[in-house]
Amino acid sequence: MTLKTSLAGRVRNTSLPKSHALLPILEAVVNGIQSIDARFGDDPARGRLTVRIQRCPQGELDFGPAGPGRAALDPIVGFSVEDNGVGFTAENMASFQTLDSDFKAGIGCRGVGRLLWLKAFDRVSIRSAYDDGAGMLRGRQFRFSIERAVEHVGESDDFDDTGAVVHLDGFKDAFQRSAPKTVDAIAREVLEHCIWYFLRPGGAPEVMIADDNDAVSLRALMDDFVYSEMPTTTIEVKGEKFDMVNLCLKSSTRNPAPRLYWCAASRVVLDENLTGKIPGLYGRLKDYASTEFTYVCYLSSDYLDAHVRADRTAFDISERIVGTPLVDDISLEDIRAGVLEKVEKILADPLVAARDEGKTRVNNFVSNHAPRYRPVLSRLESLGVTVDPSIKDQDLELLLHRNLQKLEADAIIEGQAVFAEAGSTPPEDYVERLARYLDTVSDINQSDLAAYVSRRRAILDILARLIRSNEDGKYSREDAIHSLLIPMRTDSNEIGTDASNLWIIDERLAFHEYLASDKTLKSMPITSSESTKEPDILATRLVDAPVLAAEGEKLPLPSIVVVEIKRPMRNDASEDKDPIQQCLDYVKRIRAGGVLTAAGRPIPTSQEPPAFCYIVADLTKTMIDRCEYANLRPTHDGLGYFGFNEPAKAYIEVMSFDRLVNAATERNRAFFDKLGLPSV
Repeated sequence: MTLKTSLAGRVRNTSLPKSHALLPILEAVVNGIQSIDARFGDDPARGRLTVRIQRCPQGELDFGPAGPGRAALDPIVGFSVEDNGVGFTAENMASFQTLDSDFKAGIGCRGVGRLLWLKAFDRVSIRSAYDDGAGMLRGRQFRFSIERAVEHVGESDDFDDTGAVVHLDGFKDAFQRSAPKTVDAIAREVLEHCIWYFLRPGGAPEVMIADDNDAVSLRALMDDFVYSEMPTTTIEVKGEKFDMVNLCLKSSTRNPAPRLYWCAASRVVLDENLTGKIPGLYGRLKDYASTEFTYVCYLSSDYLDAHVRADRTAFDISERIVGTPLVDDISLEDIRAGVLEKVEKILADPLVAARDEGKTRVNNFVSNHAPRYRPVLSRLESLGVTVDPSIKDQDLELLLHRNLQKLEADAIIEGQAVFAEAGSTPPEDYVERLARYLDTVSDINQSDLAAYVSRRRAILDILARLIRSNEDGKYSREDAIHSLLIPMRTDSNEIGTDASNLWIIDERLAFHEYLASDKTLKSMPITSSESTKEPDILATRLVDAPVLAAEGEKLPLPSIVVVEIKRPMRNDASEDKDPIQQCLDYVKRIRAGGVLTAAGRPIPTSQEPPAFCYIVADLTKTMIDRCEYANLRPTHDGLGYFGFNEPAKAYIEVMSFDRLVNAATERNRAFFDKLGLPSV
């Protein structure tokens, strides 16, 4: 029984990802080169192949990249691929009409390239001239479609030499949008796909990529593309040999990353970015003369030829072998590991220089921007952390942070293992392991302290910017500064202590037990007040035992801290809007009684607990008037006022924003200087 094949079904089942939109044209180019090889043998330079790009002249949407001075490109509707090879001889024609033909299996062909033509184009037509074997030039002309398969339309008589012209028309929209648009971009993709032919002994034919306005020679592009060739090397993976063609490409924005091209049947099947897969292999490298280049490798072998998929977009090879294989199977991971090991040897000197540059980049970044990593920097280097010297600051910060987290996780695991052995007879290396663990923890703790101090420096820098006027002469609203000190409308049950920056005002406030921000006194569970007035910030502390934080705490009574924040340069303080008196009123309400501890026990009414009132406001004329009315004294620097209100038993301090920043900076100066951070 004869089996029948459906062309429509075969095309439907043929895979062509949009990311490989030019693959049908690349297949046509390879077919043309092979036809030239069949005609000229070891002298392929006598061959000529031209790819002509056909554009729609109706000015439809231009999907190409925009740029200054670039003329709009008409969309591509088709291609023609013309060569002076042997043409469609009787044998070639018979092979074309046989799906999955093995006529050229010996050179890696699967007989499926023409199916890709019908996948991406509406119409295919072919004209050809060939030698009939008796010295006569014969012509052949036919159309190829899903509906009619191969449809002969007579002989072609406009050839004076053997060869073929393949017209691919009606570029389908889905693929057209994904394909490169410019002559240069298409030429580069053709070169990368067919570069093996240019690197082999004897080279390749003259290949041109052209449209009505531009033309690119792949031979000239090759000269512009390749900086230098390295020796071809061979690796062996589980008994299979793989050839590596190593190239140094001229450095440019178009080829910034090192790549591995997986080839089969003299074509590129996959390309893989090698960035970071070898320490120091990031983007461009430098040779002995400090000339920049980008490394690429073209990998080929009989094994890859035998395991490439029919559509030539992937390999039938597992990414990795899980568990113990029953046979000595090869995975892509195995092959990749062998390639990377060889590449590291080939590029030994440039990689050493790149690692040194990366180390300098990290050291400069840590010294100037991220001192928290300095205590653990040597440990991160021992983990093999290397960076691209051109890495952005934010990306470098993330990289260091991820590796610091890994270091901390490894330390926790090591600590658990060490302490689990403490109660038993310790192994011989126990003391050494314990010392190593404690040393690591010490470095991590120093890093945490450095991060804490660096954060303080950053907060002060932000505050210094917030208190300045903008280009319009306006100042930040008080809520912006308020949010920097502590998030709005929150209390300490909703946020962690690290979220508050009240240490800027007073270091003691960094360790408050209860704190509320912009909440009415009635809403504060600690006060039981019916008042709906909103103090900016209120904190209550107990000596030794914190309110709302521990059960069964003993009294003495708490101290009370109230903070008021005004907009920079606000000049409307008056008897009705006196922030000093507002703070004293808040103190009076808290002292009136009804305040409960975390255990629900009432704190008795008392006039003895100390109270502290802080008013952060610039010393405008009206603010100075209120300070003098409250009988406060100016500070030595003239940037604030202070005093004690005997009836309220409250210490009062009014500080301008400049004094706030200056005082906080001075208190932290020793820490900033230790980390090498600016303190002014």
